[in-house]
Amino acid sequence: MSDVMKREVGLIIREARKRKSLTQKELAERIGVTKTIITNYEAGRQNLTIDTLQKVADALGAELKISIV
Repeated sequence: MSDVMKREVGLIIREARKRKSLTQKELAERIGVTKTIITNYEAGRQNLTIDTLQKVADALGAELKISIV
């Protein structure tokens, strides 16, 4: 995943988390990772797998949609 893509995904995760009024720690607990990992995801410093993105979406009550155009 490119750095630009990681930052964009991180921003989407942060915005969705905040809409649900969750802390990074609460999201981390829901998907079974540390708060530091959530921080890194949101900052675009760490790659996410499709499986992890699905866990994040589930934890946020969201639908994961992937589009190849």
